Amino acid sequence: MANKRDEQRRRREEKQRAAETQAKTRKLLSKVALFGAVPVLLLLVIYTILSQGPTYSAVEIAPNDHVRGDANTPVTIVVWADFQCPACATEYQAIARIWPQIQDRAHLIFRHYPITTAHPNTWDASLYAEAAARQNRFWEMHDYLFTTQAIWSGLPDVRDEFDAYALELNMDLEQLHADIEAESTTTKIRGDQRSGNASGVRATPSVFINGRPVARPTEDRLLELVAEEFAAAGA
Repeated sequence: MANKRDEQRRRREEKQRAAETQAKTRKLLSKVALFGAVPVLLLLVIYTILSQGPTYSAVEIAPNDHVRGDANTPVTIVVWADFQCPACATEYQAIARIWPQIQDRAHLIFRHYPITTAHPNTWDASLYAEAAARQNRFWEMHDYLFTTQAIWSGLPDVRDEFDAYALELNMDLEQLHADIEAESTTTKIRGDQRSGNASGVRATPSVFINGRPVARPTEDRLLELVAEEFAAAGA
């Protein structure tokens, strides 16, 4: 009887030792996997940070900004906008109407802020506008997209429509499509969004005049603020 109990105890001890050995092995393998994954994750984080590029405030002009007018004028108007946003089209029209009155005092900077959750075609619109810039046609495409917004906003696929706009602007379609697919095009749009977030942009359009957010960007209010900033500059 005693021998039987001893045998049972021996088997239990062997099983316990085997279980402990397996647990130690799993723990060691987990550590190896963790240390192997850390450099990969670290590299991914570094790559993501570096690929994002710098952000620019509402009082800075970025090297890749789109500037309408003379950048040396003392008043800087920065607009973060979404091409499919109806309020942005209204703001575009307001600035277009007053532009002849302020173009000798101010310059306009457009920055992308596509809100894709609300506007499914806005991302493609930003891609086309940004790619058009590679052929020195940014402002022409910018104007086209806003003036035709009611036409393309409801389309299930806007690319053929946007291609037609590009052809009307005498653009090279093959080059345009290549630039649309370029990583730098996406990086520019994302960079504009991050700059907007850092500047407090939460909705579109967001208009800043010499760094001051404009709560009501009506024609009269814009004219008033441009006049104030121009006078303050002593120009």
